Amino acid sequence: MQPDEILSASDPNIRAGDEAPPPPSHNRGFVLRWLTYLLFIPLMAASTTFFGCISLVCGLWDKSGRQQHAIASIWGKSLLAITFSPVTMTGSEKLRNHPKAVFASNHLSYMDTPVLFAKLPFQFRIFAKSGLWKIPFIGWYLNRSGQVPIDQKSSRTAIAGLLKGVATIKSGLPLVLFPEGGRSEFGTIQEMMSGCAFMAIRAGVPLIPIALIGTYELLPIHTYHLSPRPLKLIVGDPLITEGLTTRDADELTARLYEAISTLYREHA
Repeated sequence: MQPDEILSASDPNIRAGDEAPPPPSHNRGFVLRWLTYLLFIPLMAASTTFFGCISLVCGLWDKSGRQQHAIASIWGKSLLAITFSPVTMTGSEKLRNHPKAVFASNHLSYMDTPVLFAKLPFQFRIFAKSGLWKIPFIGWYLNRSGQVPIDQKSSRTAIAGLLKGVATIKSGLPLVLFPEGGRSEFGTIQEMMSGCAFMAIRAGVPLIPIALIGTYELLPIHTYHLSPRPLKLIVGDPLITEGLTTRDADELTARLYEAISTLYREHA
């Protein structure tokens, strides 16, 4: 699948029209650097461990996942509070019109997931790499909370994962995922895989773009230095899938790419 925009000649990861956010300065202040090591990271680890343990206990009886999702929401809010990074949400009124949908967000940082859990006002499920199910505690939580595994080792296993996602949507729960498949190396929006469009079409639900802004600067990939700042979550207009077939998945993915890129440019 190739979105409509061509690659920039200077960098294969930056598309024409994209404006990469400047990477955080390497000359970080002494106080902020040590606050990260001595305060932010220990508190974030403690919060994750604490709420993770509570969620695992709730999973013993909470088959609906409602309580575990509420705990995940509190966890996300706690990480945002610890890092002094408030989130402004724009377009929240668009969420009420589509209780069942596929929500697709750009992926800039490890902090993207806490932002989504903290701000989206409904229970949802996420896609996660199947290898995470093998990790103690993390895998237990993912399994008991009803998240959806995806194994991309082969097209057969990948399609099986997508069909599980379709079944989740049809059961009444929306999906939230990162169609880029991984965090952005340079803070720009990467090429997107068509799985989210495939699931939206098969389930007959809208595909709703979400743009996260500021999380790359807060905690970029391959770094452990937090730079507290205000963040933004922008909800775009839904992309309707009525009348489409799975053959239209690539075209719908290209429209999704353009929608998220436009939201990012307009609000960054």
